[in-house]
Amino acid sequence: MKTKHILLAAAALTLLTACEKVSPIGVLVSGTAVEDRVKMSNLYYAKYLNDDDQIGVVEDEYTFLVGSDSHITTDIGRLAEMFDIGLRDGDMFFVHLGDIADTKAEYYINLDSCVRQGRQKYIDKYFIENEDGTYTLKDNPDSEPIKPEDLVFPFFPVVGNHDITHNGWALWSNIFHSSFYEFDIAVLVNGTIESDHFIFLDTASGTLGQTQVDLINQGALNGDNFYRHTFVFGHTNIFRPSQMEFASTFAREETFFLLNQFKKWNASIVFCGHVHKWDERVFDGVTYLTLDSMSEANSPNPGDYLVRVHVKKDGTLTWEKVRMNYTAKK
Repeated sequence: MKTKHILLAAAALTLLTACEKVSPIGVLVSGTAVEDRVKMSNLYYAKYLNDDDQIGVVEDEYTFLVGSDSHITTDIGRLAEMFDIGLRDGDMFFVHLGDIADTKAEYYINLDSCVRQGRQKYIDKYFIENEDGTYTLKDNPDSEPIKPEDLVFPFFPVVGNHDITHNGWALWSNIFHSSFYEFDIAVLVNGTIESDHFIFLDTASGTLGQTQVDLINQGALNGDNFYRHTFVFGHTNIFRPSQMEFASTFAREETFFLLNQFKKWNASIVFCGHVHKWDERVFDGVTYLTLDSMSEANSPNPGDYLVRVHVKKDGTLTWEKVRMNYTAKK
């Protein structure tokens, strides 16, 4: 993996008091409303993430790994396996599409431990610790040293509806901070730089909310035709796997807004989770992939629950399903 490390500063948000809300999809959502989540995330994003230094740079092709709906309780096996698969195969970063854990403090302690373990494995694989406590890349020892607090595991989740129930936003945001953000990957092609764009939306309540819509319309997420590829990640699915399948999707007007926005952004792939069923389709030139649940409780048998995207140096884009083999201990 020939890349500069993606730097994401680690800092805690000041959490607002949670309140009871009912989402537009008719499912009781107890916790901080989407308007407050997005406002908090936007403040964090503006202060810590919106910086050109956050851009990863690759000199060749790269891959990234996507999973969804791990619903961690006492067993972290599937999420740990996702990290191990990505580290084994050299994926540049990991994305999770929400419902990462069920909302009890003890489950989030398990989640935090799993992410910390993955981070340490990532550091051990790609970095050398210097005598002064800083780190440098193993494949580029002359690179600028990185302070330990700036060396962050490249794991990028979106928030899901289970992540915000029972005041879960306080738990989720204490670890991951922002539910609404973006970053670029710069690719060196024949001496010039081309950029791929990654957009992360907060759809946990089954709606973007007015604040998020306003920020999108104001250009807070700068997806446009300037980018070689744009990838969008959210929790709530856009399309139902079948007409007979129950799924909490967006209101009709908001679905139209999203479909038009994805086209405007010239999105290559839009990723969703939530419904625990695989779905693949192309609409208006945009590929939509809805991932099955990777949770060992929902999907107890080994299966192809992850997606790996291959982005070639020449811009060619392919994706494949990736098998998970972990089964719960009895």
